[in-house]
Amino acid sequence: MSTATFETIIIGAGAAGLHCAAFAAKGGRTLVIDHAKKPGEKIRISGGGRCNFTNIYANADNFISENPHFAKSALARYTQWDFIDLIQKYGIATHEKTLGQQFCDGSAQQVIDMLLAEMAPAELILNTTITDVSHLDGKFTLSTETGRAFECSNLIVACGGKSIPKMGATGFGYQLARQFGHDIEETRPGLVPLTFGDTDLAWMKPLAGLALPARIGCAGTSFDEALLFTHRGLSGPAILQISSYWHETLPIHVNFHPTGDLANGMIAKKHENGRRGIATVLADFLPNRLAATLCDQMQATGNIAQYSDAALQDLTAKLQNWPLTPIGTEGYRTAEVTLGGVNTDGLKARTMESKTTKGLYFIGEVVDVTGWLGGYNFQWAWSSAHAAGTAIAKDQQSGD
Repeated sequence: MSTATFETIIIGAGAAGLHCAAFAAKGGRTLVIDHAKKPGEKIRISGGGRCNFTNIYANADNFISENPHFAKSALARYTQWDFIDLIQKYGIATHEKTLGQQFCDGSAQQVIDMLLAEMAPAELILNTTITDVSHLDGKFTLSTETGRAFECSNLIVACGGKSIPKMGATGFGYQLARQFGHDIEETRPGLVPLTFGDTDLAWMKPLAGLALPARIGCAGTSFDEALLFTHRGLSGPAILQISSYWHETLPIHVNFHPTGDLANGMIAKKHENGRRGIATVLADFLPNRLAATLCDQMQATGNIAQYSDAALQDLTAKLQNWPLTPIGTEGYRTAEVTLGGVNTDGLKARTMESKTTKGLYFIGEVVDVTGWLGGYNFQWAWSSAHAAGTAIAKDQQSGD
């Protein structure tokens, strides 16, 4: 069977791969190839089906990497405002939610359709699994399960990480990176619910479904967002955020009342009516079920008049720095991203090109750059895609 020749082949028809094709195609014949049946499946399910496509506050401080400076170049040269301009060019109605998150008013499919329109005249081949990649005399050759083979001068790896395997996620990108001499930072699930042992679950499970604003801290980092109790432990935006900083055996600390002066509030309530039960008074500040449960955990009973001001200060201090030690996470099954990935020391920050193999690029989630919850990971996909795609187009147009 003959081999089809392209200037550039992009492995992965997700956010980074599709967007990269729009830029790379300006430098010659370009192909996007994926084993999935449809393009952009993670885009389709993101943001509750409305795609949280970027965040107006995106900058390098919102990303986790062994090299915190690596993402700065790509993020600065293709910003959230560039992608918002593209969205507006296609007339896609959007809205902003909390903390700068940008969503489509309608369906995430609008973003997929936009990316497909933008990547023309690049070609797209789906439902095709790559079985081997070789490199000889400046050319990459891709073999597939179907027997078809493809050749290119530029190979872009944009096949993501391990998160949400039901959507087809694999570790293929890491395998390719190792094949070409790249180191891989240890991978683990990120933006994922935390799980707990039987002792903690005994009081958490009855609270399943209850949500409240909280501050969650771990390893010197904290987030003020919603906390959600589940049958397995804790979830909600605050937990998903802190999960990217949590490692096994580390405790997290929960502030159940991150705004206002809880101690003085409780003391004032005591002086108003000391005959009220301590749990009843706490329920003025926290959800009823949670107030009762936490008082039970602290063995705080009786009327609030029984507690001195100092005792109430001690009690509220516990409520605002409650230590918990997770036993794990829900894993890649529910993780929104994969932490770790291709070590950035082996990549050029401006172009995303491999330092070991000319013409080889890594973009998006497969790289050791992971964003916070709230549109940041999509912005990294757009920015890194632009870096690689424009570098290729520029090289081809200049005759390099």
